[in-house]
Order: sequence, then structure tokens, then C-alpha cells
Amino acid sequence: DPDMPFVPSIPEDQFILVEEGDPTIIPCRTTDPNAQVTLINNLDKAVYAFYDSKQGFIGNFPAGSYTCKTMVKGVEFKSDEFLIYILRATSQLPVEIEALKTVYKTGETIVVTCVVFDNEVVNLQWNYPGKVKEKGLIKLDDIKVPSQKLVYTLTIPEASVKDTGDYECTARHATKEVKENKKVVITVHDKGFVHLEPQFSPLEAVNLHEVKNFVVDVQ
Repeated sequence: DPDMPFVPSIPEDQFILVEEGDPTIIPCRTTDPNAQVTLINNLDKAVYAFYDSKQGFIGNFPAGSYTCKTMVKGVEFKSDEFLIYILRATSQLPVEIEALKTVYKTGETIVVTCVVFDNEVVNLQWNYPGKVKEKGLIKLDDIKVPSQKLVYTLTIPEASVKDTGDYECTARHATKEVKENKKVVITVHDKGFVHLEPQFSPLEAVNLHEVKNFVVDVQ
């Protein structure tokens, strides 16, 4: 079609996610299989790569925006803009789970954090006692500086004794058959179980250089 030398692309094709180091395709396909096509980067410079009219340009491209252009009867046509995003993904999944504390009282807020290092392409699932009742809030922080880490935070407000149990996070690599899981045991008590009874007054006086002991009974 001389009036439409590039096959129209759908929006999903214009955003290209690539794992670091992997080749990809910039899918500017032509309606004329013999068309001469040039790939241009965001600096308006030509990028040299293998071209297949049925697929597009194939190669390892840096992150950024790219446009294809061709000439038809002396008239220049440009394709839609394609945006490449490079995602960091290692073959291993370093995962750590952290809990500010593992023993709570009824009514307190449980906070458990699962951290995935050096990967941006991860699916993470939580398993914990309140999951069936959809109790809990999950937040994700994507931290890139000084190093890449995904911080998943599970918060359980108004904890009860029923929230006692295993808190487990399982991270799965989105494109590789790699998974890693970590677990921490949380205990919730109905009430506080330590009683302190001081054997002295709220205000005590002591002479200069005198040694005085303060005694507390603990039950």
C-alpha cells in the first residue's frame, strides 16, 4: 500500500520490555517486502541492525525511543515511535524476609517485609493465616538507587490470635523457571504476658556518692 508503507501498530507493540542482555524486535513491518527501511534513535541517528519486513528490526538495543522510516516515490514516511525499556533480571533470585518483631499483642499491627534484590521481573505471592479472609494490605516499593530491589510490605492491622502462624513470601521469575521462598513465624497473644512491679517510688532521692539499688519484680 503506497499510501501506508508501514503496517499500523497497536499501542501494546509500541512499549517493548526487554530483559538486560536479551535481543528484541522493533516491530515496524512494511506493506512492501522490498522496501528499504532505516531505524532512527532518539538522537535522530541511524541504528544498524538486521531487518525482516515480516517482523521488524532484530538486535540488542539500548533503552530509548526508536522510529523507522522509508521512502515511497520520493516521499518519506515514518512509523510510530517505539519505546524500549530494559529490565534488570538475574538467573538467581536473592530474597530476604524481615519482621520488625515476631511476637505481638491483640490489636497491634503486624508488619512483614519481603525484599527481592537485583531483579525487576518478578511475581511475588504471600501466604499467611489471614489471606483467606483477605486480611492485610500489600505495598510495593521499587528502589533503584543505590541498587535494584523490590520491597514488598505486608501489613495486618488489628491483629488477633488467629493471625498467629507462618508468613511466607514466594518470588517467581517472570520469564525463567526460578523461584525462591522465605518464611517467618509470627505469634499473637491475647494480652501482654510480662508484668513488671517496681519496688520503689516514682521519685527517689539519693545522697551524693551514695549507691542505691532499684529493684523490679518480673512475673
